[in-house]
Amino acid sequence: MSAEDVVELAKRRGFFLQAAGAYGGVSGFYTFGPQGAALKQNVEDSWRDRFTIREGNMEVDAPTVMPEPVFEASGHLDGFDDMLVECPECGESHRADHIVEDNTDIEEAESMPIADVEEVIAEYELVCPTCGTGLAGQAIEDFNLMFETNIGPGSSQPGYLRPETAQGIFVEFPQLAEYARNQLPFGVTQIGRAYRNEISPRKSLLRVREFTQAELELFIDPEEDEPDLESVADVTAPFYPATEQEAEDGEPFEATIGEVVEEGVVGKPWVAYYLGVAKQWYESIGVDMDRFRFRQHLGGELAHYAADCWDAEAEVDGDWIELGGFAYRSDYDLGKHHDHSDEEFTIFKQYDEPVTVERPTVDPDMSVLGPEFGGAASDVGDALEELAERNPDAFREAQRASEGASGDEPRAGEDGTVTVEVDGESYDVSVDAANFAVEEVTESGEHVLPHVVEPSLGIDRALYTVLDHSYRTDEVDGEERTYLDLPAEVAPTTVGVFPLMDRDGLGERAREVAEELREAGLSVTYDDSGAIGRRYRRQDEVGTPFCVTVDYTTIGEARDDDEGEPGTVTVRERDATAQTRVPVEDLAETLVALRDGELSFEDV
Repeated sequence: MSAEDVVELAKRRGFFLQAAGAYGGVSGFYTFGPQGAALKQNVEDSWRDRFTIREGNMEVDAPTVMPEPVFEASGHLDGFDDMLVECPECGESHRADHIVEDNTDIEEAESMPIADVEEVIAEYELVCPTCGTGLAGQAIEDFNLMFETNIGPGSSQPGYLRPETAQGIFVEFPQLAEYARNQLPFGVTQIGRAYRNEISPRKSLLRVREFTQAELELFIDPEEDEPDLESVADVTAPFYPATEQEAEDGEPFEATIGEVVEEGVVGKPWVAYYLGVAKQWYESIGVDMDRFRFRQHLGGELAHYAADCWDAEAEVDGDWIELGGFAYRSDYDLGKHHDHSDEEFTIFKQYDEPVTVERPTVDPDMSVLGPEFGGAASDVGDALEELAERNPDAFREAQRASEGASGDEPRAGEDGTVTVEVDGESYDVSVDAANFAVEEVTESGEHVLPHVVEPSLGIDRALYTVLDHSYRTDEVDGEERTYLDLPAEVAPTTVGVFPLMDRDGLGERAREVAEELREAGLSVTYDDSGAIGRRYRRQDEVGTPFCVTVDYTTIGEARDDDEGEPGTVTVRERDATAQTRVPVEDLAETLVALRDGELSFEDV
């Protein structure tokens, strides 16, 4: 099947369509129709059940617009860029790395330096995808992907639409830590919209400007907290580490989570744990495991915050697309917000018993620093405190020199001063004015800056992949049939209810059955239009796993050619089109058990 098949079905049957079509549409934005919205909600609910509820995590819902200082601290203002190249003829802008990937054997051009991409474009004589003009010699520039806005009237407070949901969690860490009683590890999840001003949106839902993320930020003590690897140790998946990608004949290989941790393929046990959890989840929502893998980021494509990252990828229409990322963000995010804000982003860890330690201190003499350094004196004092904590030996060297104890070899501080840097300028400070000392203090604990483990999954891409992987065609009663082999728990509608025909009271009874099933918590559609076979086909095409037909036997008026006990309905299963009869009084319980996987259709 092709991408065109999925998009055509999606539009015709109400899964998704380009937004604002009445005004010519707008690239990179999509509206989810009735079927798509229901499927999306079911995928989100399934993710919430697995990553929030079953993992014992908290969930938040943060704003989609945040002030500029948040993104200054996070690094997004300086490091959240894609490669832009503009056609000199038609003026269209394109992602340079995509042009390289689409027209050469290079698979991960995003990880290459800009100069190398420019060389590849020249070497292969690559052209503008819109008008065919050569792009050799055109400068490639970094383009920041964030949408800028203003908060309030005028432009007094610039802000940005969030490019990821994660920052909404990180900036609230001090309060969230209190909710978690300051006990590590704890996790916070969020499902919500994110925005990226993509240079060239393409492939419908696969590269858009507005999308839904489902993210978990797990805060851990890197010295103590370990995942429950035993629970996922036997989960098997294809792995494609950086070493294999860089090898001439490298290929993905099958392994268990336990094996890739033991052999060091995945260096972070927490990342490996969530790879195992995610593999099971992707399989449960209908991703084809024969077209699935985990790929490690190459060094050049690692995000500015990531110490290591693996992507969950699926093959769609001949390409491997990213479904989600699993990053070890270390203490980057909390450290940045700790430094840039007025809040503490640490957790106090209590020791089992108090300990006595030596602690370097300085007490800068401002009566000396003030006249000597003027307006920079306060910052110099702060820099001295930071230096004492980071490198107390600098003060010890200066003290020895000040006392005439410098050795034969030249060394820092031999003139009795220490040097600190403030805003790029160096200042020499007398060690006597710094008042350096080493004190013995008794501590009951320490402040820990937690590390962060982040599984970040794209809901829209998961939805598209599930549609692509579940698309089937076969032949039923001599006619070609298209159907979606969606798992019952995520299908937009669980059951279609039909009267055999809308007369003799069959329609009224079918509506009553539909209402009873809705009251039981099932998603139900009612349809009395057209031949029963056509109604089956309509539900097959949107992935409805079960259909119920109310006939004369149901209302106790069986005809000569009718089969089954009075008071029963026909239940039809989508994939094999098998049918059986079920008493109406047992129908809701049976369908709930079928939907939840507690009962197979063969058992019915």
